[in-house]
Amino acid sequence: MIDKPRGEWMTEDKKKENLDNVAKDILTRLLIKKTFNKIKMCNTAKEIWKKLIQLCEGNEQTKENKLSIATQKFDNVKMKTGETTTDFNERVSSIVIELEALGKVYPTREVILKVMRGLSKE
Repeated sequence: MIDKPRGEWMTEDKKKENLDNVAKDILTRLLIKKTFNKIKMCNTAKEIWKKLIQLCEGNEQTKENKLSIATQKFDNVKMKTGETTTDFNERVSSIVIELEALGKVYPTREVILKVMRGLSKE
Protein backbone atom coordinates (compact mmCIF):
# COMPACT_ATOMS: atom_id res chain seq x y z
CA MET A 1 0.00 0.00 0.00
CA ILE A 2 0.99 3.60 -0.55
CA ASP A 3 1.98 5.31 2.71
CA LYS A 4 0.91 8.88 1.96
CA PRO A 5 -2.43 10.71 1.87
CA ARG A 6 -4.42 10.34 -1.35
CA GLY A 7 -4.09 14.06 -2.01
CA GLU A 8 -0.32 13.64 -2.37
CA TRP A 9 -0.47 10.67 -4.74
CA MET A 10 1.39 10.97 -8.01
CA THR A 11 0.35 9.28 -11.27
CA GLU A 12 2.53 6.26 -10.43
CA ASP A 13 0.82 5.88 -7.03
CA LYS A 14 -2.60 5.95 -8.68
CA LYS A 15 -1.51 3.27 -11.16
CA LYS A 16 -0.27 1.05 -8.31
CA GLU A 17 -3.57 1.46 -6.46
CA ASN A 18 -5.52 0.64 -9.61
CA LEU A 19 -3.40 -2.47 -10.28
CA ASP A 20 -3.92 -3.59 -6.70
CA ASN A 21 -7.69 -3.15 -7.10
CA VAL A 22 -7.63 -5.15 -10.34
CA ALA A 23 -5.62 -7.93 -8.67
CA LYS A 24 -8.01 -7.99 -5.68
CA ASP A 25 -10.95 -8.25 -8.06
CA ILE A 26 -9.36 -11.16 -9.92
CA LEU A 27 -8.50 -12.98 -6.69
CA THR A 28 -11.96 -12.60 -5.17
CA ARG A 29 -14.25 -12.87 -8.19
CA LEU A 30 -14.65 -16.66 -8.24
CA LEU A 31 -14.33 -17.45 -4.55
CA ILE A 32 -17.17 -19.23 -2.85
CA LYS A 33 -18.86 -17.23 -0.09
CA LYS A 34 -17.24 -19.27 2.69
CA THR A 35 -13.73 -18.54 1.39
CA PHE A 36 -14.54 -14.93 0.54
CA ASN A 37 -15.68 -14.33 4.12
CA LYS A 38 -12.24 -15.46 5.32
CA ILE A 39 -10.35 -12.98 3.14
CA LYS A 40 -12.70 -10.01 2.99
CA MET A 41 -10.81 -8.14 5.74
CA CYS A 42 -7.59 -8.15 3.69
CA ASN A 43 -6.66 -4.71 2.36
CA THR A 44 -4.30 -5.58 -0.48
CA ALA A 45 -3.99 -8.22 -3.18
CA LYS A 46 -0.79 -9.42 -1.50
CA GLU A 47 -2.62 -9.94 1.82
CA ILE A 48 -5.41 -11.82 -0.01
CA TRP A 49 -2.86 -14.02 -1.80
CA LYS A 50 -1.04 -14.89 1.44
CA LYS A 51 -4.35 -15.71 3.17
CA LEU A 52 -5.48 -17.92 0.27
CA ILE A 53 -2.17 -19.80 0.37
CA GLN A 54 -2.59 -20.33 4.10
CA LEU A 55 -6.19 -21.51 3.66
CA CYS A 56 -5.45 -23.84 0.75
CA GLU A 57 -2.04 -25.22 1.65
CA GLY A 58 -2.00 -24.92 5.41
CA ASN A 59 1.08 -24.65 7.60
CA GLU A 60 4.16 -26.89 7.41
CA GLN A 61 2.65 -29.54 9.69
CA THR A 62 -0.49 -29.70 7.54
CA LYS A 63 1.64 -30.04 4.39
CA GLU A 64 3.64 -32.86 6.00
CA ASN A 65 0.42 -34.65 6.99
CA LYS A 66 -1.00 -34.29 3.47
CA LEU A 67 2.25 -35.61 2.00
CA SER A 68 2.27 -38.55 4.39
CA ILE A 69 -1.33 -39.47 3.51
CA ALA A 70 -0.73 -39.12 -0.24
CA THR A 71 2.45 -41.22 0.00
CA GLN A 72 0.55 -43.89 1.88
CA LYS A 73 -2.19 -43.84 -0.80
CA PHE A 74 0.46 -44.30 -3.49
CA ASP A 75 2.22 -47.11 -1.60
CA ASN A 76 -1.04 -49.01 -1.04
CA VAL A 77 -2.80 -48.41 -4.35
CA LYS A 78 -4.42 -51.52 -5.80
CA MET A 79 -6.98 -51.99 -8.51
CA LYS A 80 -10.48 -52.33 -7.06
CA THR A 81 -12.85 -55.14 -7.99
CA GLY A 82 -14.79 -54.12 -11.09
CA GLU A 83 -12.54 -51.12 -11.75
CA THR A 84 -11.39 -50.67 -15.34
CA THR A 85 -7.71 -50.25 -16.12
CA THR A 86 -8.49 -46.74 -17.39
CA ASP A 87 -10.17 -45.80 -14.11
CA PHE A 88 -7.32 -47.33 -12.13
CA ASN A 89 -4.74 -45.47 -14.20
CA GLU A 90 -6.64 -42.19 -13.67
CA ARG A 91 -6.76 -42.82 -9.92
CA VAL A 92 -3.00 -43.46 -9.79
CA SER A 93 -2.37 -40.36 -11.93
CA SER A 94 -4.48 -38.32 -9.53
CA ILE A 95 -2.40 -39.52 -6.58
CA VAL A 96 0.85 -38.78 -8.46
CA ILE A 97 -0.36 -35.25 -9.29
CA GLU A 98 -1.30 -34.71 -5.64
CA LEU A 99 2.18 -35.86 -4.57
CA GLU A 100 3.86 -33.58 -7.11
CA ALA A 101 1.83 -30.62 -5.83
CA LEU A 102 3.15 -31.43 -2.36
CA GLY A 103 6.73 -31.56 -3.64
CA LYS A 104 7.30 -35.30 -3.99
CA VAL A 105 8.06 -36.50 -7.51
CA TYR A 106 8.29 -40.18 -8.39
CA PRO A 107 10.26 -41.27 -11.46
CA THR A 108 8.03 -42.41 -14.33
CA ARG A 109 9.51 -45.90 -14.10
CA GLU A 110 8.44 -46.22 -10.46
CA VAL A 111 4.90 -45.05 -11.27
CA ILE A 112 4.63 -47.57 -14.11
CA LEU A 113 5.86 -50.37 -11.86
CA LYS A 114 3.33 -49.34 -9.20
CA VAL A 115 0.53 -49.47 -11.78
CA MET A 116 1.67 -52.88 -13.03
CA ARG A 117 1.88 -54.29 -9.50
CA GLY A 118 -1.50 -52.82 -8.59
CA LEU A 119 -3.39 -54.41 -11.48
CA SER A 120 -5.81 -57.19 -10.61
CA LYS A 121 -5.18 -60.69 -11.94
CA GLU A 122 -8.19 -60.46 -14.24
